[in-house]
Amino acid sequence: MINRRTTLKTIAAAAVIMIPLATSGVAQEKSPLSWTAFRTTEAGFLRAPVLVTGKTEAVLIDSSFSYSDGKIVADAIKASGKKLTTIYITANDPDYYFGLAPVHQAFPDARILAARDTVALMREKAEGKIKAWSPVLGDNGPKSVAELIFPEASDINTLSVDGEKLEIVTAPGLKDRGRYIWVPSLSAVFGGVPVFGGMYPWVADLPTAEERKAWRAALDGILARKPKIVVSGHGTPTWPMDASGVSYTRDHLIAFDAEAAKAADSNALIAAMKKLYPDAAMPVSLELGAKVAKGEMTWGQ
Repeated sequence: MINRRTTLKTIAAAAVIMIPLATSGVAQEKSPLSWTAFRTTEAGFLRAPVLVTGKTEAVLIDSSFSYSDGKIVADAIKASGKKLTTIYITANDPDYYFGLAPVHQAFPDARILAARDTVALMREKAEGKIKAWSPVLGDNGPKSVAELIFPEASDINTLSVDGEKLEIVTAPGLKDRGRYIWVPSLSAVFGGVPVFGGMYPWVADLPTAEERKAWRAALDGILARKPKIVVSGHGTPTWPMDASGVSYTRDHLIAFDAEAAKAADSNALIAAMKKLYPDAAMPVSLELGAKVAKGEMTWGQ
């Protein structure tokens, strides 16, 4: 039986090994910026914080779920020799900010920012998230709300690295579910929740067909930019760092809604999607999302 308890146990079982994979690159020869993505395993929800660096400065887009993953990012920033000016958190999910402590401790002068709606949702959900995830993380994450690091609420719509602009984009109708960073000089999309690569998208947070329609519209907006680089907010270690994740997520959502309309219950929906995407990672995401979409359980504590 799939419920909140079994979902957490499934993810906890995956948490035995955490080996983030760092991928780096420069999208255009003339760009003064470089980037590094830190992809975690399923234990970290296949997340990918991104470090954007210039000649002297650096900005970190999102953090990790665990302290161990956060320390790997902190150590990489130290090794870069750049000044970390800002950490920007695009989403309220725990895997975007629970692992902030090691980076904050290493770079206490760096500002930690997020949009007002993101910070409000973090604070609103904090107690429930700690209750859910502290037993999973143990000493590898925050154990109380008091140990959480909440970003400063900010209305800014751009960041900068050595004078190069990073645009904060928020797609309509999704609050922070549709927020990401667009870097014009790299033709790159970093951060956020909208894009998944090689895994079942986490649909439980957007349980209605109308919300998922807005999600697809956000993805179409990303594709309209014709990005050369896209680091999926969640993705398998071998998934390409290009726009294929955007198309993959959009097509997956179209299929999910089509099958949800036909399926009598979540079991039928799960079976249909596994037939269409037999090799997708994180099946627990599909199983949970199907139950939420079919009204058999709720999510979002």
